[in-house]
Amino acid sequence: MNKVATPIPDSASFVLASKVKDYFQLIKFTLSFTVVFSCVVCYLLAPNVQFNFPSVLLLFIAGMLITGSANAINQTVERDTDALMKRTAQRPVASGRMEPGEAWTFAIISGAAGIFLMWGGFNLLSAVISLLSLLIYAFVYTPLKKINSISVLVGGLPGALPCLIGWVAGTNALTEGGWVLFGILFLWQFPHFWAIAWVAHKDYDRAGFKLLPGTGGPTKFTALQTVIYSMLMIPVGMLPFYFHLSGITSFWILMGCNLSMVFLSVILFVKMNVNAARKVMFGSYFYLMIVFLALLFDKA
Repeated sequence: MNKVATPIPDSASFVLASKVKDYFQLIKFTLSFTVVFSCVVCYLLAPNVQFNFPSVLLLFIAGMLITGSANAINQTVERDTDALMKRTAQRPVASGRMEPGEAWTFAIISGAAGIFLMWGGFNLLSAVISLLSLLIYAFVYTPLKKINSISVLVGGLPGALPCLIGWVAGTNALTEGGWVLFGILFLWQFPHFWAIAWVAHKDYDRAGFKLLPGTGGPTKFTALQTVIYSMLMIPVGMLPFYFHLSGITSFWILMGCNLSMVFLSVILFVKMNVNAARKVMFGSYFYLMIVFLALLFDKA
């Protein structure tokens, strides 16, 4: 007796779903969302800016396009090294599911569209800073990771510029409020990123990335640097209150969050293990969300 063939799922739907998933990976959606979240919050923190859904949505879309473009370029340029690391080997370009030409095309179109949206929807200055951020991340930070650990410092610039972009989108000026928010995110990146590099050290080392301060992998020097930068976050965290960006409630929330980061970093210095580094990493994620939401809801 002949068996009845099992119906095959709609192949077109399957291909479309796979392609959408690949593009979500290409733009590093979760990372991009975090970056754009900080940009939107800083826009809303600008003086005289009230919540307006169309403007927030436009900023979110523009930010996702620009950040997605930078991440797409990063993955295209690093496709060979991504293929060497377990956590990145299945990225679309590294795995061969997406051709580099397709990724480049997406990066150019999305980057240009995002920058023009910033220009047309907000102002020229925010568009220029957005372009500068994209170029530094894609063409300076990305190749520098294989040369010297100073890449983390360089990468901190485009990593923190979304705060300045959001502020400038709302004010059309490079005033102290934007630089304060930039400083908070800039310093945050050091304990955050060194914790990630500590946890994924073997993968990064296999790919030839130099991301930890000093040499010889995770060391006391790395842990000490994490403590120092966490401590620097304390005085910078006081500045939003000093410059009247937010009130006293958020001042104490930021103080508590900054002391928590110092505590986690000190534990890393004492224990010197992956588990402690992982706690710094996850703690930093919670830190970012709590701090920016506190600033927003306590806006002066």
